[in-house]
Amino acid sequence: MKDNFKFRHRLRVRWAEIDRQGIVFNGHYLTYFDVAITEYWREIGLPYPDAVTGTGADLYVVKTGIEYHASAEYDDWLDIGVRVARIGRSSMTFDVQIYRGSEHLITGVVVYVAADPATRKSVPVPARLCDAVCAFEPVDPRGTA
Repeated sequence: MKDNFKFRHRLRVRWAEIDRQGIVFNGHYLTYFDVAITEYWREIGLPYPDAVTGTGADLYVVKTGIEYHASAEYDDWLDIGVRVARIGRSSMTFDVQIYRGSEHLITGVVVYVAADPATRKSVPVPARLCDAVCAFEPVDPRGTA
């Protein structure tokens, strides 16, 4: 539900994102997710990549999922809701939903793992990130993942 998202980012569909069928090409929704998650970090005061500088960690996408309920079209205004559904020891799960007005178009999930940039081995999610997210919205910090 659209109201379940404290943070929403508005984005207008551009001509270059439309396919021959006249709808947004499916792969562009991952870009929309990325743009909205970037704006989420800004909203909570931790713009990426500055948010992880000096923490000994960076965030790497390890899983995405998209459910298509309806198609966006050229010039549509989209509302992209983003929330952190879960913070584990070394991972963060974002829920993403895209709406055109009140119509629910897309449901998605993006899972990031915190890892040492040199070794790419998982490390705990930096406390700075966990603290900022938990101050912004109700999340069960430091779950079991």
